[in-house]
Amino acid sequence: MRRTLRARICLSVLISLPAVGLGSGTAGAAPEPTPGVTASASQYAIDSSLERALDDDNSAGSYLDAATGELVVTVTDSAAAEAVNAAGARAKLVERSTAELQAAINTLETQAKITGTSWGIDPSTNQIAVEADQSVSVAAMAQLRKVGAGLGAAVRITRVPGVFKKEVSGGDAIYGGGYRCSAAFNVARGTARYFLTAGHCTNLAYSWSATSGGAPIGVRTGTSFPTNDYGIVRYLPGPQPAGRVNLYNGTYQDIVTSADAIVGQAIRKSGSTTHVTSGRVTAVNVTVNYPEGPVYQMVRTTVCSAAGDSGGAHFAGSVALGIHSGSSGCSGTNGSAIFQPVREALSVYGVNVY
Repeated sequence: MRRTLRARICLSVLISLPAVGLGSGTAGAAPEPTPGVTASASQYAIDSSLERALDDDNSAGSYLDAATGELVVTVTDSAAAEAVNAAGARAKLVERSTAELQAAINTLETQAKITGTSWGIDPSTNQIAVEADQSVSVAAMAQLRKVGAGLGAAVRITRVPGVFKKEVSGGDAIYGGGYRCSAAFNVARGTARYFLTAGHCTNLAYSWSATSGGAPIGVRTGTSFPTNDYGIVRYLPGPQPAGRVNLYNGTYQDIVTSADAIVGQAIRKSGSTTHVTSGRVTAVNVTVNYPEGPVYQMVRTTVCSAAGDSGGAHFAGSVALGIHSGSSGCSGTNGSAIFQPVREALSVYGVNVY
């Protein structure tokens, strides 16, 4: 069930400032998204433990059951089912393993790598969930459907409104090089303090400020986009920033730990444009084919976002989950936001949330 298939800012305006997203196109009214399930600390722990214990041949991921709230782990054999049940989760026998779903992803990667598409694993249906935005032409859509048909029931394809792209615009968030983005989480390595944001933001500037044209508060020390979408900015000497996220109602959410998101779980996003929006996780191991190049191992959600939210915080309670990358827009309260899992960035930069 491994997710790897190939493998607090002191100023409130900086704290949950999701970077400019992947688009803001809208369509007609959409139904309210199904609310997610609140994930417990024990479910995060069990999920992580089983992820290490099971391999790509005997599982295809996990999710939270919308009706019961149970952690469900997909398995392909009885031995894996026994291990799952013994660990305190519910086993579900499925037809396709992670290895088989990975093979389908590899086919999409080589035969249908079309700008404006994304795909990722939905363990609740044991499928690869493919989305195509409005920029995908009729001919390209036909090619995508032809490849999908060859993969049979392992793949489902959906058209989504809007266009997958990153957008950087003006506003009161973090500023660099004439662009606005949002900050995600404050992190630390020893006594040094940093904040994480999107890599497509840190690619744009070395020095970052809290206001447009204001004095710098930090400098870039790492960036990665495309392939990944994370970057890190080190605070300049001064007061130590708090480890919290702005809820945009005069209060803040303390962040004390991090985890990998689970399909079906409830999640919130805090950003400088749309502020705090809510939704649920719908797919993991997501590839998004942006015009600038693909990003891999992302997470798809139903959260609403807009330009200026890039780099913002995706979280559940006091748990940091991800860094906002973008979306194809939002229809009503039903969005399609994509985030970079925060644990990968924490590991690469050797930092921790606090």
